[in-house]
Amino acid sequence: MRNKPGSPALGLSVLLAGLALIAASVLWLVLNGATDIRYSADHAGTIPMWHRWIPALAGLVLIRLLPPRATPVDATPAGRGVRLQAVVLLGSAVVFAVALRLAGGGEPAHTLLKLGLLLAVPVLLFWWSRRDSAARDLFRERPAAWRHYGPIAPVALWLALTFAGPLAEPPSDYAASVDPVTLLVTVVVVFLVNSLLEEVFYRRWLQTRWERVLGRWPAIVLASLLWAAWHIGIQGTGSLPADLASAFANQGVQGLFLGYLWSRYRQMWPILVVHGAMNAAPILLGMF
Repeated sequence: MRNKPGSPALGLSVLLAGLALIAASVLWLVLNGATDIRYSADHAGTIPMWHRWIPALAGLVLIRLLPPRATPVDATPAGRGVRLQAVVLLGSAVVFAVALRLAGGGEPAHTLLKLGLLLAVPVLLFWWSRRDSAARDLFRERPAAWRHYGPIAPVALWLALTFAGPLAEPPSDYAASVDPVTLLVTVVVVFLVNSLLEEVFYRRWLQTRWERVLGRWPAIVLASLLWAAWHIGIQGTGSLPADLASAFANQGVQGLFLGYLWSRYRQMWPILVVHGAMNAAPILLGMF
Protein backbone atom coordinates (compact mmCIF):
# COMPACT_ATOMS: atom_id res chain seq x y z
CA MET A 1 0.00 0.00 0.00
CA ARG A 2 1.36 3.41 -0.92
CA ASN A 3 1.41 6.39 1.38
CA LYS A 4 -1.29 8.65 -0.08
CA PRO A 5 -1.17 12.28 1.06
CA GLY A 6 -4.23 14.08 2.27
CA SER A 7 -3.53 17.18 0.12
CA PRO A 8 -2.19 16.14 -3.31
CA ALA A 9 -2.71 19.59 -4.87
CA LEU A 10 -0.83 21.27 -2.03
CA GLY A 11 1.85 18.61 -2.26
CA LEU A 12 2.37 19.23 -5.96
CA SER A 13 2.59 22.98 -5.33
CA VAL A 14 5.19 22.53 -2.59
CA LEU A 15 7.19 20.14 -4.77
CA LEU A 16 7.25 22.43 -7.80
CA ALA A 17 7.95 25.54 -5.72
CA GLY A 18 10.78 23.83 -3.84
CA LEU A 19 12.46 22.49 -6.96
CA ALA A 20 12.05 25.88 -8.64
CA LEU A 21 13.72 27.52 -5.64
CA ILE A 22 16.72 25.18 -5.89
CA ALA A 23 16.95 25.78 -9.66
CA ALA A 24 16.65 29.56 -9.19
CA SER A 25 19.39 29.45 -6.55
CA VAL A 26 21.73 27.64 -8.93
CA LEU A 27 20.92 30.13 -11.71
CA TRP A 28 21.54 33.06 -9.36
CA LEU A 29 24.94 31.68 -8.39
CA VAL A 30 25.90 31.08 -12.03
CA LEU A 31 24.83 34.55 -13.15
CA ASN A 32 26.76 36.14 -10.29
CA GLY A 33 29.88 34.05 -10.82
CA ALA A 34 29.57 32.52 -7.35
CA THR A 35 29.58 28.83 -8.22
CA ASP A 36 32.26 28.06 -5.62
CA ILE A 37 30.44 27.49 -2.33
CA ARG A 38 31.53 27.14 1.28
CA TYR A 39 31.54 23.58 2.57
CA SER A 40 32.41 24.16 6.23
CA ALA A 41 31.56 26.61 9.00
CA ASP A 42 35.11 26.34 10.35
CA HIS A 43 36.80 28.23 7.53
CA ALA A 44 36.09 30.14 4.33
CA GLY A 45 37.33 27.44 1.94
CA THR A 46 35.17 26.71 -1.11
CA ILE A 47 34.55 23.96 -3.65
CA PRO A 48 32.59 23.99 -6.94
CA MET A 49 28.93 23.47 -6.16
CA TRP A 50 28.62 20.52 -8.56
CA HIS A 51 31.11 18.62 -6.41
CA ARG A 52 28.20 18.32 -3.97
CA TRP A 53 25.66 17.41 -6.65
CA ILE A 54 27.36 14.44 -8.28
CA PRO A 55 27.57 12.23 -5.15
CA ALA A 56 24.03 13.19 -4.11
CA LEU A 57 22.49 12.58 -7.55
CA ALA A 58 24.39 9.31 -8.01
CA GLY A 59 23.13 8.20 -4.62
CA LEU A 60 19.55 9.15 -5.53
CA VAL A 61 19.69 7.10 -8.72
CA LEU A 62 21.08 4.05 -6.92
CA ILE A 63 18.43 4.27 -4.18
CA ARG A 64 15.76 4.33 -6.86
CA LEU A 65 17.21 1.24 -8.54
CA LEU A 66 17.32 -0.75 -5.32
CA PRO A 67 14.19 -2.12 -3.59
CA PRO A 68 13.03 -0.39 -0.39
CA ARG A 69 13.19 -2.17 2.93
CA ALA A 70 9.44 -2.20 3.49
CA THR A 71 6.26 -0.21 2.97
CA PRO A 72 4.72 1.78 5.81
CA VAL A 73 2.36 -0.21 7.99
CA ASP A 74 0.02 2.74 8.35
CA ALA A 75 -0.63 4.52 5.04
CA THR A 76 -3.82 6.33 5.97
CA PRO A 77 -4.07 10.07 5.24
CA ALA A 78 -2.88 12.40 7.98
CA GLY A 79 -5.37 13.15 10.72
CA ARG A 80 -5.66 16.28 12.80
CA GLY A 81 -2.98 15.22 15.28
CA VAL A 82 -0.41 14.48 12.59
CA ARG A 83 -1.15 17.75 10.82
CA LEU A 84 -0.78 19.71 14.05
CA GLN A 85 2.57 18.10 14.73
CA ALA A 86 3.71 18.76 11.17
CA VAL A 87 2.87 22.45 11.44
CA VAL A 88 4.52 22.89 14.85
CA LEU A 89 7.70 21.15 13.70
CA LEU A 90 7.80 23.30 10.57
CA GLY A 91 7.41 26.39 12.74
CA SER A 92 10.30 25.27 14.95
CA ALA A 93 12.51 24.77 11.90
CA VAL A 94 11.71 28.24 10.54
CA VAL A 95 12.24 29.95 13.90
CA PHE A 96 15.54 28.11 14.35
CA ALA A 97 16.89 29.26 10.99
CA VAL A 98 15.81 32.87 11.51
CA ALA A 99 16.88 33.12 15.15
CA LEU A 100 20.29 31.58 14.48
CA ARG A 101 21.06 34.08 11.74
CA LEU A 102 19.91 37.00 13.88
CA ALA A 103 22.09 35.70 16.72
CA GLY A 104 25.15 35.63 14.46
CA GLY A 105 25.44 31.85 14.27
CA GLY A 106 28.06 31.48 16.99
CA GLU A 107 28.12 29.66 20.29
CA PRO A 108 26.38 29.29 22.65
CA ALA A 109 23.44 30.51 20.54
CA HIS A 110 23.81 27.70 18.01
CA THR A 111 23.66 24.88 20.55
CA LEU A 112 21.07 26.49 22.81
CA LEU A 113 18.70 27.29 19.95
CA LYS A 114 19.14 23.82 18.48
CA LEU A 115 18.47 22.07 21.78
CA GLY A 116 15.49 24.28 22.48
CA LEU A 117 13.78 24.35 19.09
CA LEU A 118 14.81 21.03 17.55
CA LEU A 119 14.67 18.90 20.70
CA ALA A 120 12.72 20.47 23.57
CA VAL A 121 9.81 21.73 21.46
CA PRO A 122 9.26 18.36 19.70
CA VAL A 123 9.56 16.43 22.97
CA LEU A 124 6.95 18.67 24.61
CA LEU A 125 4.76 18.40 21.52
CA PHE A 126 4.91 14.60 21.51
CA TRP A 127 4.27 14.47 25.25
CA TRP A 128 1.23 16.72 24.85
CA SER A 129 -0.17 14.57 22.02
CA ARG A 130 0.83 11.22 23.57
CA ARG A 131 -2.81 10.06 23.76
CA ASP A 132 -3.24 10.43 20.00
CA SER A 133 -1.94 7.09 18.72
CA ALA A 134 -2.14 8.27 15.10
CA ALA A 135 0.26 11.14 15.86
CA ARG A 136 3.00 9.06 17.47
CA ASP A 137 6.10 7.80 15.70
CA LEU A 138 4.41 7.04 12.40
CA PHE A 139 6.31 4.21 10.79
CA ARG A 140 6.84 0.94 12.60
CA GLU A 141 8.35 -1.37 10.03
CA ARG A 142 7.99 -5.10 9.58
CA PRO A 143 11.27 -7.05 9.26
CA ALA A 144 12.43 -7.27 5.65
CA ALA A 145 15.32 -9.77 5.51
CA TRP A 146 18.16 -8.77 3.13
CA ARG A 147 16.53 -5.46 2.24
CA HIS A 148 17.66 -4.25 5.64
CA TYR A 149 21.11 -3.93 4.06
CA GLY A 150 19.96 -2.19 0.89
CA PRO A 151 21.20 1.27 1.97
CA ILE A 152 24.80 0.02 2.10
CA ALA A 153 25.30 0.48 -1.66
CA PRO A 154 24.10 4.11 -2.02
CA VAL A 155 25.84 5.13 1.20
CA ALA A 156 29.11 3.55 0.06
CA LEU A 157 28.82 5.22 -3.35
CA TRP A 158 28.20 8.62 -1.78
CA LEU A 159 31.17 8.20 0.57
CA ALA A 160 33.48 7.18 -2.26
CA LEU A 161 32.50 10.05 -4.53
CA THR A 162 32.57 12.64 -1.74
CA PHE A 163 35.87 11.77 -0.08
CA ALA A 164 37.91 10.04 -2.78
CA GLY A 165 38.89 10.93 -6.32
CA PRO A 166 38.62 14.24 -8.18
CA LEU A 167 35.52 15.39 -6.26
CA ALA A 168 37.05 14.81 -2.83
CA GLU A 169 36.54 17.51 -0.25
CA PRO A 170 39.88 18.89 1.04
CA PRO A 171 40.89 17.37 4.40
CA SER A 172 40.96 19.51 7.52
CA ASP A 173 44.06 20.25 9.60
CA TYR A 174 42.01 20.49 12.81
CA ALA A 175 43.26 17.13 14.15
CA ALA A 176 46.87 18.34 14.04
CA SER A 177 46.03 21.45 16.07
CA VAL A 178 44.48 19.77 19.12
CA ASP A 179 45.29 16.96 21.54
CA PRO A 180 43.65 13.52 21.11
CA VAL A 181 41.16 14.01 23.96
CA THR A 182 39.92 17.31 22.54
CA LEU A 183 39.65 15.73 19.11
CA LEU A 184 37.59 12.82 20.44
CA VAL A 185 35.29 15.06 22.46
CA THR A 186 34.79 17.36 19.47
CA VAL A 187 33.89 14.51 17.12
CA VAL A 188 31.45 12.98 19.62
CA VAL A 189 29.74 16.25 20.53
CA VAL A 190 29.45 17.34 16.90
CA PHE A 191 27.91 13.98 16.02
CA LEU A 192 25.35 14.18 18.82
CA VAL A 193 24.38 17.85 18.44
CA ASN A 194 24.59 18.04 14.65
CA SER A 195 24.30 14.68 12.92
CA LEU A 196 22.03 12.84 15.36
CA LEU A 197 19.77 15.68 16.45
CA GLU A 198 19.38 17.14 12.97
CA GLU A 199 18.56 13.83 11.31
CA VAL A 200 16.08 12.89 14.02
CA PHE A 201 14.37 16.28 13.75
CA TYR A 202 14.45 17.03 10.01
CA ARG A 203 14.04 13.54 8.63
CA ARG A 204 12.49 11.22 11.26
CA TRP A 205 10.14 13.75 12.83
CA LEU A 206 9.48 16.59 10.38
CA GLN A 207 9.75 14.83 7.01
CA THR A 208 7.85 11.75 8.11
CA ARG A 209 4.86 13.79 9.22
CA TRP A 210 4.84 15.97 6.13
CA GLU A 211 4.96 12.84 3.98
CA ARG A 212 1.59 11.94 5.46
CA VAL A 213 0.27 15.43 4.69
CA LEU A 214 1.85 16.16 1.28
CA GLY A 215 3.35 12.93 -0.06
CA ARG A 216 6.90 11.61 -0.30
CA TRP A 217 8.73 14.02 -2.60
CA PRO A 218 7.05 17.26 -1.50
CA ALA A 219 8.00 16.37 2.08
CA ILE A 220 11.58 15.49 1.09
CA VAL A 221 11.98 18.81 -0.72
CA LEU A 222 10.38 20.77 2.13
CA ALA A 223 12.58 19.16 4.79
CA SER A 224 15.68 19.63 2.61
CA LEU A 225 15.09 23.36 2.18
CA LEU A 226 14.37 23.87 5.88
CA TRP A 227 17.51 21.93 6.78
CA ALA A 228 19.54 23.95 4.27
CA ALA A 229 18.17 27.30 5.42
CA TRP A 230 19.57 27.17 8.93
CA HIS A 231 23.12 26.78 7.58
CA ILE A 232 23.18 30.42 6.53
CA GLY A 233 23.53 31.23 10.23
CA ILE A 234 26.91 29.48 10.44
CA GLN A 235 28.18 29.64 6.85
CA GLY A 236 26.71 32.92 5.65
CA THR A 237 28.71 35.87 4.35
CA GLY A 238 26.14 38.54 5.26
CA SER A 239 24.26 38.80 1.96
CA LEU A 240 20.94 37.03 2.47
CA PRO A 241 20.23 36.28 -1.23
CA ALA A 242 23.74 34.90 -1.77
CA ASP A 243 23.66 32.90 1.45
CA LEU A 244 20.26 31.36 0.73
CA ALA A 245 21.23 30.53 -2.85
CA SER A 246 24.44 28.86 -1.67
CA ALA A 247 22.63 26.87 1.04
CA PHE A 248 19.87 25.66 -1.28
CA ALA A 249 22.40 24.66 -3.98
CA ASN A 250 24.57 22.88 -1.42
CA GLN A 251 22.73 21.48 1.61
CA GLY A 252 19.43 21.61 -0.27
CA VAL A 253 20.66 19.09 -2.84
CA GLN A 254 22.36 16.94 -0.22
CA GLY A 255 19.13 16.98 1.74
CA LEU A 256 17.33 15.36 -1.20
CA PHE A 257 19.72 12.40 -0.94
CA LEU A 258 19.32 12.15 2.84
CA GLY A 259 15.55 12.52 2.62
CA TYR A 260 15.12 9.88 -0.06
CA LEU A 261 17.43 7.53 1.83
CA TRP A 262 15.21 7.92 4.90
CA SER A 263 11.94 7.70 2.99
CA ARG A 264 12.84 4.53 1.10
CA TYR A 265 14.39 2.58 3.95
CA ARG A 266 13.12 4.12 7.20
CA GLN A 267 16.37 3.35 8.99
CA MET A 268 18.44 5.83 10.96
CA TRP A 269 21.89 4.32 10.45
CA PRO A 270 22.30 5.26 6.75
CA ILE A 271 21.47 8.94 7.22
CA LEU A 272 23.57 9.10 10.40
CA VAL A 273 26.56 7.63 8.56
CA VAL A 274 26.19 10.15 5.72
CA HIS A 275 25.62 13.16 7.96
CA GLY A 276 28.30 12.05 10.40
CA ALA A 277 30.78 11.73 7.54
CA MET A 278 29.94 15.23 6.31
CA ASN A 279 31.14 16.60 9.63
CA ALA A 280 33.85 14.19 10.76
CA ALA A 281 35.45 12.67 7.65
CA PRO A 282 37.46 15.77 6.61
CA ILE A 283 38.89 15.98 10.15
CA LEU A 284 39.70 12.28 10.39
CA LEU A 285 41.15 12.11 6.88
CA GLY A 286 43.39 15.05 7.75
CA MET A 287 45.19 12.83 10.27
CA PHE A 288 46.74 10.73 7.47
